[in-house]
Amino acid sequence: MEDLEKTLGYHFKDKNLLRQALTHSSCSSDVSKNYERLEFLGDRVLGVAMAHLLYNLFPDDPEGNLSPRHTRLVRKETVAAVARELGLNHYIRAENKNLRDNENVLCDVAEAVIGAICIESGFATAIDFVDRHWRHLINQNAAPQIDNKTTLQEMAHRLKYGNPVYQLVRKEGSEHEPLFYMEVEVGEDKKAIGCGKNKKAAEQDAAAKLIEELNNNG
Repeated sequence: MEDLEKTLGYHFKDKNLLRQALTHSSCSSDVSKNYERLEFLGDRVLGVAMAHLLYNLFPDDPEGNLSPRHTRLVRKETVAAVARELGLNHYIRAENKNLRDNENVLCDVAEAVIGAICIESGFATAIDFVDRHWRHLINQNAAPQIDNKTTLQEMAHRLKYGNPVYQLVRKEGSEHEPLFYMEVEVGEDKKAIGCGKNKKAAEQDAAAKLIEELNNNG
């Protein structure tokens, strides 16, 4: 615990709070002993903390630039990557050891740790924690990323096709590693299907494919 706290840069007064943040429901179905409630809180705290940081770090950026940055920095893949950097996978308590490297579990545990810090020391300390461990990713994402959905919508309006319509085609994979297939349609018959680990990613992929098709057709 002490080694982990050094890596986190935060020392818990209540060690049981940290243990709870690291405990998967397979080890305890008691909500006061597993991380599910802390993850619920930490997910919301991370979202608000990241919005607060981006708002202050990029004072000249419009909402259209801040929003895709925020999405990339709080998505499951990014949070799981931070969890691995912190070595949380070595401390997760789960019945099945393979869960320690599961992306969803890693994301949940990282958010649970944020929730635990917020409960013990308040929102300002939680923001400091997020700033400390996400800052290098914020710097890497300093340039706004192209938002395919926005680009497609603007293209569709120029071509008088109306707004793009997205719908779920199917979902594959397990509960922990799902794969979504989303279809986007503009006009009457212009469609494309994209896939991703969540609906938003699948929509972005579908939009990119339809943009390419529209460009190829002039």
